[in-house]
Amino acid sequence: MRLYDTQAREIKEVAPRDGVEYGFYCCGPTVYGPAHIGNFRTFVVQDVFRRTLEMSGIKTKHVRNLTDVDDKTIRDSQAAGVSLGDFTGKWTEKFHDDCGALHCLEPHIEPSAVEHIPQQVTMIEELISKGHAYAAEDGSVYFRISSYPDYGKLSHLDERELDLGKTQNQRTNDSDEYEKDSVADFVLWKARRDEDGDNYWDSPWGEGRPGWHLECSAMIREYLGESFDLHSGGEDLVFPHHENEIAQSKCSCGGDFAAHWFHITHLLVEGKKMSKSLGNFFRLDDLLEKGAKANEVRFALIGAHYRRQLNFTLDSLHAAREALEKLLKAERALAELAGVDEAPSYEELRGLGDKGLFENAWLGLNEDLNTQRAIGAMFGALRRAQNEADPLTQWKGLHFMLHALGIELPETEEEEEVDVPAEIEKLAQERVQARADKEWAKSDELRDKLKELGWLVKDGSDGYSLEKL
Repeated sequence: MRLYDTQAREIKEVAPRDGVEYGFYCCGPTVYGPAHIGNFRTFVVQDVFRRTLEMSGIKTKHVRNLTDVDDKTIRDSQAAGVSLGDFTGKWTEKFHDDCGALHCLEPHIEPSAVEHIPQQVTMIEELISKGHAYAAEDGSVYFRISSYPDYGKLSHLDERELDLGKTQNQRTNDSDEYEKDSVADFVLWKARRDEDGDNYWDSPWGEGRPGWHLECSAMIREYLGESFDLHSGGEDLVFPHHENEIAQSKCSCGGDFAAHWFHITHLLVEGKKMSKSLGNFFRLDDLLEKGAKANEVRFALIGAHYRRQLNFTLDSLHAAREALEKLLKAERALAELAGVDEAPSYEELRGLGDKGLFENAWLGLNEDLNTQRAIGAMFGALRRAQNEADPLTQWKGLHFMLHALGIELPETEEEEEVDVPAEIEKLAQERVQARADKEWAKSDELRDKLKELGWLVKDGSDGYSLEKL
């Protein structure tokens, strides 16, 4: 497998450093509310990455953290009048439910920031003793960026011609998240404040809590060591979060830290940046309420290459439904030809050698995790698979790719018939006539009118069908 490395700016081979187990870390959610589909774009792509490794026969160690103490979790738990643990526990459970619905594998280890306060305090002590951090008068502790000459190598800050030496000892930043052009000594320990309520811990510098960036470094060290295979997250984490992780980790305990950096590009929704004010801010539940199924959402989220901006639309969910139905029909036909009726499990197909016509789809995943190429090649293989002499091989190859992509086929039960109101049927018939009269503008207008009323019209060789949105 080959994958683009953000720091090297090139595609590199993916293989375990120790030749035995591939250890990788993914920045997980901040559990102060339900994750949105932009978050799940990242988590689903990371899931495909892990599946691709495992289906090739590689043993993995997947670590993904939970941020259960930071500015947002404290602020919102205080506003809700509940303890931090109860507040974040509720949203952690919701996150797990959504991950399960989207068919994501559970990480092997899922540590939380609160559970690792002692490890974070230890790292701060090491950084202070080595001259990389200092305590402020209020009891907060900051990392001294000027003490680490390689700061900016991941995000290529050095190419912005910033003189870090002039900015240090002039500015500090104690926010957990801040503007991407802010280069300042960042907080490792935040002194207790009145607005924190009861959310504080003891430390050598007084009561307070760790800064956001530190938790990942401490948990990576705990579970993956000072040098490990790969670190992943959304593209927004490159700077400052991942840049800060590298600095504090290398300065406290040495090692090479991550050998590979894997970042996923953000999505657009209906061609625009996702925003509540634009009405295009979707969580999984929002899409399910609109009639979508979780497997359709997953299919849509992996429809574009992870380094390209995916334009997520409601129409893409309809396209996903049609694609999944085609996969189901093809799978049934191959199963009948092969004389089998029970699909092979994920474990049964790991390391499968002969993938038949689906080998090209597999090669797509292994070349920079190109899900778009893999899906296209998979459908191309379907058109020929039923004519092959060995349908069992093709059937196994199809299921191998379904497991690698994490695609769940639709339920096999027949769909219930939907009563179409007379006015909707009348509009659909008018559209048929408009098409017959080659009045294309009127046809499009009627199609849009049907959509506004909650109905999708599908044209086929034998007429049209109506689907309730």
